[in-house]
Amino acid sequence: MQNWLADAFMVSRMFRLETEVDKSRQDLLRRRLLATNTAASPVLRALRGTPGERELPLQVWALDDSGALAGGLVGHTWTTWLHVTYLWVDERHRGSGLGSRLLAHAERVAHAERGCTSVRLETWDFQAPDFYKKQGYEVVCVIPDYPPGITEYTLTKQLAAS
Repeated sequence: MQNWLADAFMVSRMFRLETEVDKSRQDLLRRRLLATNTAASPVLRALRGTPGERELPLQVWALDDSGALAGGLVGHTWTTWLHVTYLWVDERHRGSGLGSRLLAHAERVAHAERGCTSVRLETWDFQAPDFYKKQGYEVVCVIPDYPPGITEYTLTKQLAAS
């Protein structure tokens, strides 16, 4: 057993670990992970070279009469999924249905123009889990204390066929 520990210690000393932010290494790591995942997954292999392979931004903006930002949705589509990253409505317009309209519009575009069949998003307990449930979303993951004192929810929705 002592030799195994010595060998393990020697192997670990052969690497230098760094915590710096390095864009070129990040890009290299992403390419290598993509190659590894593509080799391991027939599903990801089948996506290669298709329009569904790339993430496409999807943004919806609501402007008031003066042209000021009243609300917006930022996300992207990938394969058959819409991922909503941000949805925000100015306090003056909350309760007006604007958030529902932004979300419904993004869902329609993702479904009709990009072939998406599902949506996913994350929200915190003090934000809008009940709002999303009213829009037909289901909680699929709950992470308590992320960050400490807050619960994060992941919700999904299946988009109806037109």
